[in-house]
Amino acid sequence: MSRISHIVLDDANLPPPTPEIEQERKVAMFDLLEDNHFVIPARDDRPVPEGPYHLGLSIRDKRLVFDVATEKAEKAAEFHLSLGPFRQVVKDYFQICESYFDAVKKLPPSQIETIDMARRGIHNEGSRVLQERLEGKAEIDIDTARRLFTLICVLHFGG
Repeated sequence: MSRISHIVLDDANLPPPTPEIEQERKVAMFDLLEDNHFVIPARDDRPVPEGPYHLGLSIRDKRLVFDVATEKAEKAAEFHLSLGPFRQVVKDYFQICESYFDAVKKLPPSQIETIDMARRGIHNEGSRVLQERLEGKAEIDIDTARRLFTLICVLHFGG
């Protein structure tokens, strides 16, 4: 019950993604729904609505918004996070992804592997930032954080 069963990414006002970004989005969403850990902790002695949860991710008023509902469409929580702590890591992630996508087309496997290791390192950093920003609001494991960070990057792509 402590999981996300449905996710909606509000990208309606964003420019169309590149094929690479669209593929990253599809893989992240598929993997996230297949396996994730998402718990809303109890706060102020209020009952926590039971999961599984539906998650809406969007950027509103220059803030990252997590809109969480139960499967019965009851509001479970809403978190608004500043985008500031994500800006540099998202920028670094897009730069390394661009290098990776270019490398796959023309470089030998050993050089691709080096770039991919750097890409994973930056991705891990973004995941760590997300876990820190969600502290006290939602508990997520590292794999869930990684997949959510990918989706945050997709939202930043147009922002």
